[in-house]
Amino acid sequence: MRDRATATLTTLIVDDESLACEELAYLLKDFPEIEVAATGRNGLEAVDLILKLEPDLVFLDVQMPGLDGMGVVRQLRERGVELPHFIFVTAYDQYAIEAFRVEALDYLLKPVDKGRLAETLERAKRLVQEGQQKAEAEPAPRLSPQRTKLLVRAQNRNFIVDAQEVIYATIDSGLITIVAAHIEGQSNYRTLEDLQANLDRDTFWRVHRSFLVNINRIREVVPWFKSSFQLRMDDKKNTEIPVSRVQTKRLRELLKL
Repeated sequence: MRDRATATLTTLIVDDESLACEELAYLLKDFPEIEVAATGRNGLEAVDLILKLEPDLVFLDVQMPGLDGMGVVRQLRERGVELPHFIFVTAYDQYAIEAFRVEALDYLLKPVDKGRLAETLERAKRLVQEGQQKAEAEPAPRLSPQRTKLLVRAQNRNFIVDAQEVIYATIDSGLITIVAAHIEGQSNYRTLEDLQANLDRDTFWRVHRSFLVNINRIREVVPWFKSSFQLRMDDKKNTEIPVSRVQTKRLRELLKL
């Protein structure tokens, strides 16, 4: 989520009808607190963009090819990720009950009324700010003793890797993969939070909900979507890792961007 001082809501629009996307984007231009980071054409793109960009707000059509709007929410929940605020936008009113069952922020009918949209955005802004205030008030988790060695499983063997040789770690479907200088394999940690708590926090940085990186192994900072970046890492594949919106501020401070 975005830093509270910016008062900006990072937003996605996902609709298989390009005209509907354009009309909504046009309406949103009159709301300075909204930054449309990207648009998508179907539910699968929605999931991918949400995982990469970590938006505050997602305008989502209900009926889309491949994966419908309700399916997007369910798939993200199954992955255990923090959900953005969803606003369903559709020409049909029969999905409203189901939308609120998946805890949608609102349900707007096409064509979208600008006054109704303004009410929804005001509520979204308030909820995002309340969430940020709550997060800031929560006590910091107790840190575990720092480990200098990690177990990495690869090729049916258990290898011991020096922590400083780890380039990055990523999680997908509950499985953590560690990429080190000379080996890649699975970790015995269950979450990236647990892994990070056992490492040097000045060295290992949670740049995205799905990635933990060694700041000493960042090779290049690559401009990406509006005001955002990817990190090209110093591994054999030169892996590019997205930096979440909330971590972009720290990146700018760290590297004087």
